[in-house]
Amino acid sequence: MQKRTLGRNGSLLTVVGFGAWAIGGPWRFGWGPVDDGESIRAIQRGLDLGINWIDTAAIYGFGHSEEIVGKAIRGRRDKVFVATKCGILPDGKGGSVRSSSPASIRREVEASLKRLGVDVIDLYQIHFPEKTTPYEESWGAMLKLKEEGKVRHVGVSNYDIPKLERCATLAFPQSLQPPFSLLRRDIEKEILPYCRDNGIGVVAYSPMQAGLLSGSFDLTKTAPDDWRRNDPMFQEPRLSRHLEFVEAIRPVARELHVTVGQLAIAWVLTHPGITSAIVGARRPAQVEENARAGELVLSADTLKEIENIHSRIFRSDS
Repeated sequence: MQKRTLGRNGSLLTVVGFGAWAIGGPWRFGWGPVDDGESIRAIQRGLDLGINWIDTAAIYGFGHSEEIVGKAIRGRRDKVFVATKCGILPDGKGGSVRSSSPASIRREVEASLKRLGVDVIDLYQIHFPEKTTPYEESWGAMLKLKEEGKVRHVGVSNYDIPKLERCATLAFPQSLQPPFSLLRRDIEKEILPYCRDNGIGVVAYSPMQAGLLSGSFDLTKTAPDDWRRNDPMFQEPRLSRHLEFVEAIRPVARELHVTVGQLAIAWVLTHPGITSAIVGARRPAQVEENARAGELVLSADTLKEIENIHSRIFRSDS
């Protein structure tokens, strides 16, 4: 699988990464029940197929995702780049609260190292910005962890340009992890060019928009406690419009002999500045499908066709 450099002088990552959010199990932003054995097999299948990195977070299942990742990579640590995130803590009521104080970051990294069973985290990221701690203090704590050798690279997730610039007063982040898909294109005009100009790698999450762009999404088949049941993108009238778009691009995918999901992932990867797409999976078969998207190259004509369809269906949103 193709590899790209993460930011300036960073590590080489495969253009598809394994997203471990969904394997965290039930919690407020969970995806319903999981089979831990199958989750481990899914991760290991991804590694067998050449995917060389995994993205997780301490908050996914309140640490459960990290524990499963740790079990899956045992004995294969030298073949996998491990990324995780800090800055969101359990609130004791089944939900979460943001906290990026230096003391909290330091507690979290120690807990993540233990759950993952590793001596060093390859990429440590602040999960979401929060308002109580100055960004410079949070970022300074992250840089300190890098100096100490607890992490190799440090990055941020869900930051806008002003926040990135405040980090840059100390040092540019190695990477940014934003949402990016055919249904969520906020970063195209400003954030992607900014990151490209400043050597910040971009690892995009939800390239299939949490399954909406998979080509097989059915809300009625999701678990009762699946977070998507309460998300506006999965509710009317937006849901019908999104599924209309999926049906409109299905012939494009069919012509290329790929799935709609593979087409959606490949579209994300065509953008200059994107290092990799983080694609979630819970089963080996899903990983196999996702990995094939990393080999797909879209022509200029295909991209134009997709753009024309997008403009037609979402013209009233512009």
